[in-house]
Amino acid sequence: MLLPDKHIRFSESLLGLGALVLESLEAPKSIDALWNELHPQMESGAFPANHSFDNLVLSVDMLFALGVITLNRNGRLQRCVSSN
Repeated sequence: MLLPDKHIRFSESLLGLGALVLESLEAPKSIDALWNELHPQMESGAFPANHSFDNLVLSVDMLFALGVITLNRNGRLQRCVSSN
């Protein structure tokens, strides 16, 4: 379920959820604040797949491992700043 395939739509994959997470991290947020923002979107149908909190944590883990997000000094998730 990490990557989409012929039986799993992009929105149902952790990669698709990761894209939604990145879009939501305009400012640093805690994992709870992130869940409170994303969960209503999924329940209302604004996002085409419904994910659990566990999937959110796995998606955040994936983004952290890829070096796309990090924790700031306050323990909040934030996008990594490009050093280009």
